[in-house]
Amino acid sequence: MERGIGLRVSDINMLRRRVHVNRATVEVDGVIEVGAPKSWEKRTVPFPGFIIDALGRQCAGKSKSDLVFSDPNGNFLRRAKTSEGAGSWFARATEEARLERLTPHDLRHTAASLAIGSGPHVKALQRMLGHKSAAMALDTFADLFDDDLDDVANRLDERATAADVGKVWASIAA
Repeated sequence: MERGIGLRVSDINMLRRRVHVNRATVEVDGVIEVGAPKSWEKRTVPFPGFIIDALGRQCAGKSKSDLVFSDPNGNFLRRAKTSEGAGSWFARATEEARLERLTPHDLRHTAASLAIGSGPHVKALQRMLGHKSAAMALDTFADLFDDDLDDVANRLDERATAADVGKVWASIAA
C-alpha cells in the first residue's frame, strides 16, 4: 500500500495537528482503488508543529476534497514502474531533500521510533500506527524500547527524591 497517496485536505486538522486516516488507497495493475481500511487501520496520526507551515502551503488553494499530494493535474501520484523506484515521485523527493535512499515504509518506522522515544502510552502508539492490538505494536517495535528499563529506574529515582522518603519514614516513626 502506498501511504499518503489518498490523503485529502479534509483529512487534516491543523488546529489539533492530526491526520485522520479513513481510507486505503492502493494501485492495483495500474488502477487506483480507494476503499475503507480494516477497522483497526483507521487511525489518527499526530504531527509536530514544525510541519504546519509546509503542510499549510501544500493545502493552500485546494478544496476539502482535493488530494494533499497529487500530480500537476490534481490526480493520484503513481508508484514507480521499476522495483527499485528509480524516477518515482518519492525517489525524486528524497533526492531533492538530500536523504539517503529510503522507502515510505522506512518513514513509518522512523515515525514509530521517534514516537516511542517521546514516551507515549502504548495504546496511543497502537492508534497512531493502526495496529490491531497494543501487543502487535509492542511486538513489532520491541527493539526500540531498549532504554525503557533505564527510564523506569531514573523515574523511580526522581519520584523518590521528590517525595523525600526520609520525611515519610520519620513521620511514621513519630
